[in-house]
Amino acid sequence: MFKRENKILIELPIPKHGDMNAAAAVQELLGGKYGEMSTLNNYMFQSFNFRGKKKLKPFYDLVASITAEEIGHVELVSTAINLLSTGNTVPTGPDTAPLQNGKDARYSLHFTSTAQTAYPGDSMGRPWTGEFVTNTGNLVADLLFNYMLEIGARTHKMRVYEMTTHPTALTMIGYLLVRGGTHIIAYAKAIEMATGVDVSKMLPVPSLDNSKFDYAKPFMEQGLSNVLYTWGEEDYRDINQIWKGKNPETGEELRVIHGTPEGAPVPDLPELPEEFAPGIDRDDYLRILKRLQSNL
Repeated sequence: MFKRENKILIELPIPKHGDMNAAAAVQELLGGKYGEMSTLNNYMFQSFNFRGKKKLKPFYDLVASITAEEIGHVELVSTAINLLSTGNTVPTGPDTAPLQNGKDARYSLHFTSTAQTAYPGDSMGRPWTGEFVTNTGNLVADLLFNYMLEIGARTHKMRVYEMTTHPTALTMIGYLLVRGGTHIIAYAKAIEMATGVDVSKMLPVPSLDNSKFDYAKPFMEQGLSNVLYTWGEEDYRDINQIWKGKNPETGEELRVIHGTPEGAPVPDLPELPEEFAPGIDRDDYLRILKRLQSNL
């Protein structure tokens, strides 16, 4: 089972003005083939269906712990999309077309389907599909797929990073570039432990150097390129049998943190009366409050 904390992984800048086209581009990092919904569901189903959990515990622990982090990545990308949707409409009467910006928006689903929040699909509005999940049951095959999936995800993050100058989007992507690079190294190490092959030398990969991405630098300075979390106090600790030695990119010591990152508060999205969201007016609120407080 999972334990949920009411936090997001990092603090994101709260914008005065959003960018609806940046929100559309960032959707690819959520529900695209190489988005966070794909990394989450690949690792989650592999961990659920893992055969030989006790015999191959360090590998199971690795996939299971990264699964937990990916839930946080899905939440973080969704939160960034929500914040990028700030201020794109105005709360006026329906006959003045308060949602008129949605008419010309590249991603009209944000205006018609989700009340200007994240959609479980890619940057063109195609819903995420379970066909993006690979779970063969073969340990080495799945680890190799995960390695390539993270490489594909990194490539997409770098491209979306170059599509916008919005600090909310860039902060989120900068963080994920650092953490995604960490996962690439983690799966490469797992493959080497399982096969004896240094897969990073066998296959061409994009450079994991994040120094040219300004918004990634603060997270590099925090050492987030070198850590994996267990996401539990006692469980999944055997990842230290795989996650050890030095980071091949930085030369710094790798370390396992037992538990979770510190995290940051979840932004409280304001009401959007022009979207009828949440659809609770003052009178409704007072009636709800009265029912909530009854029999206390």
